[in-house]
Amino acid sequence: MTDNVIRRRALRIEQNPGIPLYVFALEAGEIDRVADVARISRDEAGRLFGYQRAEKKQHVQQILEYLDSENVLFPNGLILALPTSVRFRGSRGPNSTDGLSTIGTLEIPLPESSTAPRPAFIVDGQQRSLALARTRRAKLPVTVAGFVAEDIQVQRDQFLRVNTVSPLPGSLVTELLPEVHTKLPTKLSAKKLPSVLVSALNQDDDSPFKGLIKQASTITDKRSNAVVKDNSLISAIEESLKPSGALFPYKNLSNNTVDTDAMRNILVTYWSAVRDTFPDAWGVSPTKSRLMGGVGIRSMGRLMDRVMDRVLADAEPGSPEAYERAKAELAFIAPHCRWTKGRWPELNTPWNELQNLPRHISNLSNLLIRIYLQSRTSAS
Repeated sequence: MTDNVIRRRALRIEQNPGIPLYVFALEAGEIDRVADVARISRDEAGRLFGYQRAEKKQHVQQILEYLDSENVLFPNGLILALPTSVRFRGSRGPNSTDGLSTIGTLEIPLPESSTAPRPAFIVDGQQRSLALARTRRAKLPVTVAGFVAEDIQVQRDQFLRVNTVSPLPGSLVTELLPEVHTKLPTKLSAKKLPSVLVSALNQDDDSPFKGLIKQASTITDKRSNAVVKDNSLISAIEESLKPSGALFPYKNLSNNTVDTDAMRNILVTYWSAVRDTFPDAWGVSPTKSRLMGGVGIRSMGRLMDRVMDRVLADAEPGSPEAYERAKAELAFIAPHCRWTKGRWPELNTPWNELQNLPRHISNLSNLLIRIYLQSRTSAS
């Protein structure tokens, strides 16, 4: 190794001709010099950066304690996204390749200074890499699989795929899925559309949820005003995408396409009407307003399917007429709601005892739908 290049014997695996893949070893103390963690965050314009969750200090400490113990065996490797500046020199001779892999030397350039960006990113093994950087066994060899890809979308795609066995936090998956444009596994693919819609609701200027949805990139941001858990909105949208839901007609099953803009407009229209119907209950912590908690979001989401079915019968999604009609429909339930104080007499429950539980969500949503239908019938 020279001062600015690490050279390692490596195998080049022939998988994808456009994305070189290498298997090699690094010393534990070298990993922190070579690879960085792409933490998930957003800039002031709302653009998403990175993909990694926050450090799990207890997990890292447990790994570190093992690494510093006696008789260490650490077969758990790391997956790195390598820069295009790496160089691979294949060995000469008839035994240098077997058709599947080629033996050679991999050269990884190092940054000129300690403050300069490191050349690689950790795609899998973040917690292990943090422990390896701190172990007293700085010379411990560590298995590494590295693929050459500076494109952040390729890195995110691989990050989601390698973490399907040990599930990632739901909020992290929700925020990353809209940024992945390759073909996804069936389970992740089904979650992409709701995630795209939630991301739009959190970012678009005309959305009543702008900046209010808790996502992985805002969890540690003390300046964030986010109060609504993204999984509650994801669940509400998933229900509305079913055949009985308000969003379902905008899925074309014959050619497997969706009108995402129309769905977004429906959600913005309805929830804007909810916000303006209950202004005192909007945008505050669920401890102060159950409308912002899972029980409120899920219950009002189920009511949306009934309300928007009537609204969209003769109004375009996203139009001023649709908003006014939605607000008029919500007026039927407004006098009966107890989001911030009082009791729900029909449920015999104080407002702050409603929890994000299946039974409470079912009871409240059934009550709201029943009140809505009865009030409409009485008014007609």
